[in-house]
Amino acid sequence: MENEQEHQSLATQAPHRFQWLPQANPPHSDNNDDEGGLNLGQVVAALRRRVLLIAGLTIVVAGASTMNARNSKPTYQASFEILTKPVTVETQVISSVSQTLSNQEGRQAQKGVDPTKLKLLKSPKILAPIAKKLESEYPGIGYDEIAAGLVVNPLPESEILAVSYQDGNPKKVKAILEQVADAYLKYSLEERLADVQQGIEFVNAQLPQLQKRVETIQDKLQSFRQQYNLIDPESEGRQLTEQKTRIRQQRLETQVKLNEMQAIYRNLTQELEQQNQGKLASSVLSQNARYQQLLGQLLDMELKTAKDSSLYRENSPNIQVLQDQQQNLLPLLRREAQRAQAELGGKIKELSDLNQVLADTENTLNQRIKQLSVVSRQYTDIQRELTIATSNLDQFLTKREALRIDAGQRKTPWQILTPPTNPNPSAADVKRSGIMGAVLGLLMGVGVSLLLDKLSNVIHSAEEIKTLSKLPILGTIPHNPELTEPKQELISLEKITSMADMSGVMQQIQQRFGWNHRNGKGNYHYSSSPFREAFRNLYTNILLLSPDAPIRSLVVTSSEPGEGKSTICINLAQAAAAMGQQVLLVDADLRLPRLHERLELDNTFGLSTAISQDLALELIVQTSFHESNLSILTSGQVPPDPTKLLSSKKMQSLMERFKETYDLIIYDMPPLIGLADVKLLAPRVDGIVMVAGLNKTKASVLTQTLEALRVSAVTVFGIIANGSKQQNTQTDSYHHYYYTGVNNSTKKMLKTNSKQGSD
Repeated sequence: MENEQEHQSLATQAPHRFQWLPQANPPHSDNNDDEGGLNLGQVVAALRRRVLLIAGLTIVVAGASTMNARNSKPTYQASFEILTKPVTVETQVISSVSQTLSNQEGRQAQKGVDPTKLKLLKSPKILAPIAKKLESEYPGIGYDEIAAGLVVNPLPESEILAVSYQDGNPKKVKAILEQVADAYLKYSLEERLADVQQGIEFVNAQLPQLQKRVETIQDKLQSFRQQYNLIDPESEGRQLTEQKTRIRQQRLETQVKLNEMQAIYRNLTQELEQQNQGKLASSVLSQNARYQQLLGQLLDMELKTAKDSSLYRENSPNIQVLQDQQQNLLPLLRREAQRAQAELGGKIKELSDLNQVLADTENTLNQRIKQLSVVSRQYTDIQRELTIATSNLDQFLTKREALRIDAGQRKTPWQILTPPTNPNPSAADVKRSGIMGAVLGLLMGVGVSLLLDKLSNVIHSAEEIKTLSKLPILGTIPHNPELTEPKQELISLEKITSMADMSGVMQQIQQRFGWNHRNGKGNYHYSSSPFREAFRNLYTNILLLSPDAPIRSLVVTSSEPGEGKSTICINLAQAAAAMGQQVLLVDADLRLPRLHERLELDNTFGLSTAISQDLALELIVQTSFHESNLSILTSGQVPPDPTKLLSSKKMQSLMERFKETYDLIIYDMPPLIGLADVKLLAPRVDGIVMVAGLNKTKASVLTQTLEALRVSAVTVFGIIANGSKQQNTQTDSYHHYYYTGVNNSTKKMLKTNSKQGSD
């Protein structure tokens, strides 16, 4: 599963066949890499490689420090602890004043012991009198000697001082510490009295200013009240709010009455304009007694006229008299209605005037309330200032009385918590020196290791190659310490002519399939090593670089000699042949050929012969007896001008013929640095595969080589990291799981062959 993911990743990195194939965003790369620095992984790897150097320097420096401490003259040390009082009465007074006064006149209180006070405790003011007292007992003692051996350290987050002194004379240590303890107590008392006196002076200096400030604010408050004619804005605001509520209620009631009167007036006006006088039904007229009396008379006349009309003619005198009386009553009714209308209009005018007065009063109250909100805020600010100033004044007066009481006392403010101990030899110096030496040696070892690793300029891991080159890593070949001479001694099963000799059969099976004999008891297992699996994985990665157009030819080269390119070529060719490919391995290194020596082949005729002479390839190409699908074309005799042969048309023709006959052609070429051989063949093959020997290849050389390839615009498939000594626990566990133990089917085959051999 892991291999499939790696193959897919490589295929993704090479979507086209003939391209320069760098990684756009290589993992684990950062700006430090571009600037030539080391990332964390490189630092750890460098330290692992030089762990012996680090351990050696650590041991040497730690041992030297320990021996030096043991051989030194013993020193004696004693100590005591004293409780201090860093916050004085003066600073307490200052801290209670407003921030403005504190910033101007005082010092802010601080937690713990003031660093300035620590210096003062080791100053000549305190230590010089001690030296003078002890001079008769210890001639030559002075301030410098006492200050050099005295250590004063404050304990964290506390007001306790740890005081210690060391010297070669234990009695001297004891005497000096006792004098120092007495001097510190005396100093604390003097400091306290000085602080109290300074506090009194400070309070007396501040009182006039505070009193003046209180008086100023009181005058300001009095003027403010007189200006706005108020005593308490809060009560004034409540009164205004109540008045506004009453006025608004009255205005609402007046508005309701006004609306009713206006509606009645409109109705009366319409009735007067549209209806008969005898049929007016206004509510105002219904309540008018005069109008109702006249209306009753009119109704009586109409009733009498209707009654007499049945007895008399219409033009009779009686009827005429009644009609005249009715006509006389109508103007009276109209005048009475108009008089009622006029009275109603007067009432409407009164209500309108009252409503306007109430509205004006409400607006006036609103303005006063708004003004009062501003005035109230100013009043509150002044009142607050007065409260603060008065409080400060009271505090200063209280502190002055407290300071006067303190001035009459002579109690020592500091207290000895732990009296001076008996001097003890400083055995911890040896241990401390050893620890410090070990730390120093470790740091020196780390620094020297990183410096040496940086100066060596050698690539140590595949990840460094990937970061430096921006190219995919096609494979990482593990270091094989047994590979002193990379000779392949596998015998093809097709060449076994007799099965009678059981030992021969076992040897051939062992050589063909990798079976190893254990303990001489017939137990065999498949011995595919991580070294062999690395080449199978390498060839698979190369196949996946171009799945659509298979890679038919490639050049294997390196930056410098000795990086293992020939070994890579041999094992890569065998891996491809074992997977069913017809492979031709060409030794194109016409300057210093190696393949024929490693494979123990005849090199009388080879590539140089095929180019310079017209010989059939069948006579020159040799078939490997290790793998039937593997053919080898050695270099032949070294020509005087290899470049001329490699650039010839005959070489081009041979390369085309190779492609017609074989599935894969691998060219083993000389290193790139200083030679043009690779650049001559690179355009005629599908691509180049670089080999970088770990712990051999220099980063600068690899960079120079890759830059030369970039200028040449040739296709580079990737880089093979050769000779990795890093252990991959997961890969080893997979390999152990799949390739150790006994295969049951092969056991049966071995038993069958054993019986046939005995028959």
